[in-house]
Amino acid sequence: MANVYDKLNEKGITLPAPPPKGGVYTPVQEFGTNLLYCSGCGPDLGNGNTVVGKLGKDLTVKEGQKAAYNCMLNLLANIEAKTGDLNKIKRFVKVLGFVNSADDFTQQPQVVNGASNLLVDLFGEEAGCPARSAIGTNALPGGIACEIEVLVEVE
Repeated sequence: MANVYDKLNEKGITLPAPPPKGGVYTPVQEFGTNLLYCSGCGPDLGNGNTVVGKLGKDLTVKEGQKAAYNCMLNLLANIEAKTGDLNKIKRFVKVLGFVNSADDFTQQPQVVNGASNLLVDLFGEEAGCPARSAIGTNALPGGIACEIEVLVEVE
């Protein structure tokens, strides 16, 4: 696998600082042998660049994809803070995305593709394309458009 930091630089992507916790929990919990369960992250990159609103009412699929992309950047920041090196990631095992959706919105998978495409771009198809669920929900904390959590296998 290519060096993840080379890929980030090549794409002009800078990881944000790990997001502040929004409650009583651990951002990244180790379990089993070489597994990390990462608590859900929203799309606020700490610079006022967040995405708030309901998909299918306030936001387009493209805006939702940006929210999912931002969520994944925050997750990568938390994983890096825990492991010290994103190159320790062997593969992403599972992605669970929650999409703040209007009652008639049904394109949650397309929204969460904003996060999935980033993983494939950075880690390749084999390591970066995990099992996945994309769930519509009627509300998320602070009205954010998307929240994503991941399960990761590390070396």
